[in-house]
Amino acid sequence: MIIERDVEIPADDGLMLRADIFRPDNEQPAPIIMTQGPYGKGVEYKDGYAAHWEWLLKTHPGILPNSTRSYMTWETVDPEIWTSWGYVCIRVDSRGTGRTPGFLDIFSPREIKDFYDAIEWAGVQSWSNGKVGLLGISYYAITQWLVASLQPPHLAAIIPWEGAADYYRDVTRHGGIVSNGFMEAWYERQVLSNQHGNEKGKTDPWMHQLATGPEKLSEQELLANRTDPVGDVIELSLDSQFYRDRSADWSKVTVPFLSAANIAGFGLHPRGNFEAFTQAASAQKWLEIHPGRHEEWFYLQKPMEMQKRFLDHFLKGMSNGWDLEPSVLLHVRKPFSTTFPLRKEPSWPLESTHWTKSYLCASSKSLSWEPLAQESNITFSATNESLTFTSPPLEQETEITGPLAAKLFISSSTTDVDLFLTLQAFSPSGQEVTFQGTLDTHTPLAQGWLRASHRKLDPQLSLPYRPYHTHDEIQPLEQGKVYKVDVEIWPTCIVLPAGFTLVLRISGRDFEREEGQIFNKGSGPFLHTHERDRSAAVFAGNAETTVWTGGERESFLLLPVIKN
Repeated sequence: MIIERDVEIPADDGLMLRADIFRPDNEQPAPIIMTQGPYGKGVEYKDGYAAHWEWLLKTHPGILPNSTRSYMTWETVDPEIWTSWGYVCIRVDSRGTGRTPGFLDIFSPREIKDFYDAIEWAGVQSWSNGKVGLLGISYYAITQWLVASLQPPHLAAIIPWEGAADYYRDVTRHGGIVSNGFMEAWYERQVLSNQHGNEKGKTDPWMHQLATGPEKLSEQELLANRTDPVGDVIELSLDSQFYRDRSADWSKVTVPFLSAANIAGFGLHPRGNFEAFTQAASAQKWLEIHPGRHEEWFYLQKPMEMQKRFLDHFLKGMSNGWDLEPSVLLHVRKPFSTTFPLRKEPSWPLESTHWTKSYLCASSKSLSWEPLAQESNITFSATNESLTFTSPPLEQETEITGPLAAKLFISSSTTDVDLFLTLQAFSPSGQEVTFQGTLDTHTPLAQGWLRASHRKLDPQLSLPYRPYHTHDEIQPLEQGKVYKVDVEIWPTCIVLPAGFTLVLRISGRDFEREEGQIFNKGSGPFLHTHERDRSAAVFAGNAETTVWTGGERESFLLLPVIKN
C-alpha cells in the first residue's frame, strides 16, 4: 500500500484542502473511495474514540481479519482492506478542520462545493480510473447526499451508511422541536476538538504532528473562525433556505446508490436513508436495513462484502449480478433475538403491507382494531405525565415493518403542545421488547415527534403513512379548542409472536425510562430540552394536554402490518 500524507487538493476559491491518500502498490489506474469531513484524517480510531474501539473489538474479536487495523479513523473505510481489493482510499479534512485551514461551517454549501472539487480532482489523477465512489458513516454519509445533489461528473456511485438528509426534519428539529441533546455534545466533542488551529487537538500518530495543523489559534480566533450551528437552529424556528442549503435535493440525486439504514437509529439518520430510496431521482437505487450500533455493521464481513459487490459493479464495471439484486435488503428483527435474517423485497414500503388502523380509546386507555362509536377524552400533564394505550394480546404472529403515522385529536391549556410518541411492545410476562440502537442499548420499536403549532401539512408531499409538514408557519392553538394533528413516526421492523401487546405512549417530553443512564433509557442522547425552544410558560408548569378519541374524533395509530 502506497501512502501519501497531507496531499493538497485545490478548491475553486484557491484554498488547499488536505488529504491522506492510500493506493494499491501497483501501476494500474484504480477506482476511488473518498470521504470528506471534520473528524480528522489524523485522529486514529482507537485514540479519538477509544471506548467505541474497545467495544467493537470486544463484541467482534475477529473483526477485519485481513487487516492490522493500524490505519483506521472514525466512520471511514479500512484502507488496508480496500486497497487490497483494488481501490484508492482518500480522506479529506473538510474546510476549517484537521489539517485544512479556513472557516468551519458544517454541511454548508461551501463545504459541499469543496467536496465536489475534491471528487473532480481525484477523478483525473494518473492513478485514477476516472470513477469516484463515496462510502462512510454518519457525517460521511450525510455529505454524500449533499454532494450528489451537485452531480460531480466523476461521481459514479455512493453508499451513504446511516446518513440523514434533511437538516431540519432529520437532524435539528424533529417535528419542529429542537433536537439539541446530541448536537450540543457532538459538536463540542467531535468537531470543535478537531477545529483547525486547536492546539489541544489530537496528535496524528502517522505524521507525528498535530492532527489540527501547525497553526495555533487562540480561543477568540477559533470562535471567530466558525459558525454556531446550535445557535442558528434556535434562531431559525421555521424551515428556510438555511436548512434547504444543508439538505439533499432529491430531484438532483441521480447517481446509483445503496442507502444503508439503521432501523433503530431514531433521532438522527434513518429517515434520510428511507426518504432517499423513495424520493431520489436515481434510476438505480437500493435500500439496506440493518440493526445494531452506529459503527458496528459497517465493518462486519457480510456488510463489507455487500459494499464491495456494489462498488465493484459501478466503479469497476464487474458483471457480478448486483444489478439483479432486489431493491430492498431487509434484516428482520424478532424479540429477544441476536440473529437478524436477511429477506429481500422488491419495494419500500413493502408490497405486502396491509395498512392497519389501531384506534385509541381514552376511557379505557386501550388500542382497538375496530372504530369506537363513543367519544371520550383524557388529560395529562405536559411536564411529568404520559398516556399509554395498550392493545389486546396479538392473536397470531404479526409483522410490523415500514413507516408509521398517528392521527390525533388534541386540545391544550396553552397555545402549543409538543407531542412525543413512542411505540413499545411487551411479552405476555411483561418484558419490554427493546433493541440496541445507534447509541442507546434499549431502544423501543419506533418514535415520532410533532409540535402542534407546526401541524400544517404539505398536500403534495404527504402520504397517509408519512405525513410531511411544511414547517413554514406557526399556527398557535386556542386554549381548549380541539385540533386534528398528524404525527410522522419513523419506520420500524418487528415480528411479534402471538400473545404480545403493543403500547402507544404519548407524552409532552422525551421518552426516558426512570432507571438507567443516558445510553439505556430509551432515547439515548437525542433529547429535546433547549429552554429557549421549549418555554416553561407554554410547555411546562401547569400545561395540560387532552387527547380526544372515538366518534367523530377518531384518533388512531396507522401500522404497516405485513401479510404472510
